[in-house]
Amino acid sequence: MPRYKSPHLLVAESGADREGHGLKRTMGLFQLVCFGVGAIVGTGIFVGLSDSVAQAGPAVVISFVLAAITCVFTAFAFAELGGAIPVSGSSYSFAYAGLGEGTAFLVGWCLLLEYGVSVSAVAVGWSQYVNELLDGLVGLRLPTALSGGPAEGGVVNLPAVIVIAMAAVLLVRGVRESARATAAMAVLKLAVLVAFVAIGFTAFEDGNLTPFSPEGLAGIGAGTTAAFFSYIGFDAITTAGEEAKNPRRDIPLAILVCIGLVTVLYCAVALAAIGAIGGDAVGGRPAALSYVVNQVTGSTVGGGVIAFGAVVAIASVVLAVMYGQTRILLSMSRDGLVPRVFERVSPKTSTPVAGTLIVALVFALPAAFAPLDAVVNLCTIGTLAVMAVVNIAVIALRRREPGLARTFRVPLYPLTPLLGVGFCLYLMYETGRATWLQFAVFLAAGLALYLLYGRRNSRLARLTPTDAAEREPQAV
Repeated sequence: MPRYKSPHLLVAESGADREGHGLKRTMGLFQLVCFGVGAIVGTGIFVGLSDSVAQAGPAVVISFVLAAITCVFTAFAFAELGGAIPVSGSSYSFAYAGLGEGTAFLVGWCLLLEYGVSVSAVAVGWSQYVNELLDGLVGLRLPTALSGGPAEGGVVNLPAVIVIAMAAVLLVRGVRESARATAAMAVLKLAVLVAFVAIGFTAFEDGNLTPFSPEGLAGIGAGTTAAFFSYIGFDAITTAGEEAKNPRRDIPLAILVCIGLVTVLYCAVALAAIGAIGGDAVGGRPAALSYVVNQVTGSTVGGGVIAFGAVVAIASVVLAVMYGQTRILLSMSRDGLVPRVFERVSPKTSTPVAGTLIVALVFALPAAFAPLDAVVNLCTIGTLAVMAVVNIAVIALRRREPGLARTFRVPLYPLTPLLGVGFCLYLMYETGRATWLQFAVFLAAGLALYLLYGRRNSRLARLTPTDAAEREPQAV
């Protein structure tokens, strides 16, 4: 039989209605929105736009909307569960409450993939824009040996390692410092993207949007899968459940504000870029936004500004996503499913110092040396699987815990979570057979780890019904 952890027990054990498990409540609504923007807006638009355009052409705008719709349905689910179960575990904890321990462990396993690949890929994208910025400022570029791994003809991607190390230092110092840095970087990168849109539309030509969909529906579908990577990270907002001042109100609101803001921004950026120089010129081009501005203005100064914005934007993604990963591991460690080192919180900084440093090391290695293109689709399918599970968890908890206090409810229930599952499955299908095979192997490895370590060390398994009953009232 599956082991379920009730929402009341999750909240009581974490102290989420008081102070967290050694964590401090320092984040208000503005900080949560900035944190969400910080986690989402980065490599996906600054680097990945060219890949999406290469697949869909000008119809990439539709791809962005379809990817956003998938995220909106799931954002409703995250908003309901984040308000009802405001703990650091995010979708891992939601799955634990709704679908049981085994599913929760596999969700946590997929989150390791989602956050790990996305941070490493983002760090590699940061390296590209560092070179663009140096080129624009002083006419120099880093040597290939230090700006790419062996697969790219280099030795080590040093900038990628540096940005991960900088994020780790900020995270270790404290969540207040990290939140302030993330907010400042979020505001800056939004300003840079708005400036890009303004510049791009000065050179907008209708003819650049034709043919609108050169590859038809297949191109739009492939473009949607590529564009989805641009939205990865919004779920990280729910990992701040124990460090938000008013999590039951602010987390649902922050999620919905972020998705709406980011979708409008992405569509505007895509239209401005393609309308200015055409889809063929944008598709497949590294540092595409800087290139567009250089072409429109006839100068490298504007491109340098965009490159600076990209450097800041991508650094903020690394910071926000690494934060989310450390909090997921903290929750899993608290439950005994991963080693206890990840739940240790420093009394001085109120942060999981050891867990943060381990995460930074693990993320830095592939960013420095490994080619990540082959696993980006694996990251996407893993993220979509987690999102599907969260939608299912909403339905399961509505049935298992009808009296649970919910500050936000999914509209048009149960249609909305079912549509969320359907859109996730569609995008998972679009990743292709090879990715499905990789994902099956990945899940098999996760299941083996759960059976060999997690299930045997689970603290819930050692918790008697009397113990659970004594703890639950604390959350009421």
